[in-house]
Amino acid sequence: MSVPHDGHTDYLHDGHVHHAHDDHYDECASSEHVIAEDHVHGDGCGHSPVLHGDHLDYVHDGHRHAAHGGHYGEH
Repeated sequence: MSVPHDGHTDYLHDGHVHHAHDDHYDECASSEHVIAEDHVHGDGCGHSPVLHGDHLDYVHDGHRHAAHGGHYGEH
């Protein structure tokens, strides 16, 4: 699966997020904490879950949302 992220395309697979950089692929992570919209993701929410490390992200309108501290953050 691929999703647009911060001016490039991320590729999600095997619990990792990669993006192309020069002649190789780097692990991709957000450097800032941004609170996502106020709603809950889970079974039946309509957004695709993807394994990212030790948790699930939900692909939502070209962004990845992850549960964090009682809310969902942009990932």
